[in-house]
Formats: sequence, C-alpha cells, structure tokens
Amino acid sequence: MKRTIGILALQGDFAEHRAAVERLGHEVVEVRLPSDLDRIDGLIIPGGESTTIGKLLVDFSLLEPLRVRVNAGLPVFGTCAGAIVLARDIGGLAQPLIGVMDIVIKRNAFGRQLQSFEANVDVPVLGSPPMHAIFIRAPAIEQVGPRAEVIARMADGTIVAARQGNLIATAFHPELTGDDRLHRYWLSLPPP
Repeated sequence: MKRTIGILALQGDFAEHRAAVERLGHEVVEVRLPSDLDRIDGLIIPGGESTTIGKLLVDFSLLEPLRVRVNAGLPVFGTCAGAIVLARDIGGLAQPLIGVMDIVIKRNAFGRQLQSFEANVDVPVLGSPPMHAIFIRAPAIEQVGPRAEVIARMADGTIVAARQGNLIATAFHPELTGDDRLHRYWLSLPPP
C-alpha cells in the first residue's frame, strides 16, 4: 500500500531518506511546519545534530504537535540524531526531545567525528546478510525499557537499534548505504 511519509527537513541528511522512501514506491512530504503533519502517514527523523534538531522543533512550533501525533500512533523512524530526539532519556542532558521511546541513549558514544566508522551489523528481523552500517558521531542505546525491544547489537553487545511498536531508532545511518531493508521493515509495521 502506497503511503505518504514525512521526512523532518529542518536539518540533517533528509535527502538520502527521501531517496530510500521513493525507491520503495511511497510519496514523500518534507516536514517543516505543524500543518505538514496533517498530510503524513509516518515520519522519518534523520541524522544531523540532535541539539539543533530539538531547537528547531521548538522554533518551528513542531515539538508539541509532533509529540501528540506520535503518542496517537504516528509511526516514526529515527536515525542517529533522530534516535536521540525520540529517546525518553539522553543521560540527563537538557535539550528538547520528543521523548516517546522507552530507551536511554548516550550521545557520541563512539567518539567524535574522527571516530566515525563502518561495520556490518546483524539485524535479525531483516535476516541475512548483515546490514552494512555507517556510524557518524553515533549514539549508543544504553538501556531499553520494558515497552521497547533490541533489534540490533554490535559484536561487542552494544545496542544500536531498537523498536517500540511502530517506532524504530537506530544509532547508524541506513539511508547512506543503498540497503533499504530497514526502511522497508519500518514501512511494513502494522499501524497501532
């Protein structure tokens, strides 16, 4: 079924997500204003800089309407900074968050820009082969609460992807690899 997917287009790598969603046959709306939320069936919050994304959500009066829509069942896929914005806790740091996903995230868990890296990550819900994952100033999911579940770990056990109903958070950037399996999986999740 063709859906209309919003991509938060305030900051970050939204163009790459747009390409992935369009390759999978869905329409895209770039979300910049609260009225854009009325036109979408799901939302992707891209990587970028989470503090800036949070500030822009406030500046563009999107934070509260978005929180209301997500709590009402809007499916959301957050990658890297998007995962941070979805988390209920980021180690006590003060920044605007949607805060609806039962995960605790540590920002820049793998280091700064120079420590960015690529790795193959097993994502059991996707089957084989492992997903080639790109980590750029990546967070890590330190804790997954009872409402969420782990869907991917690094070889050392570090949690790098979680799901809560129709919400998905990844520490890496699947949109940068051309492997659309995680986007396809998120789009296949049933509505609440």
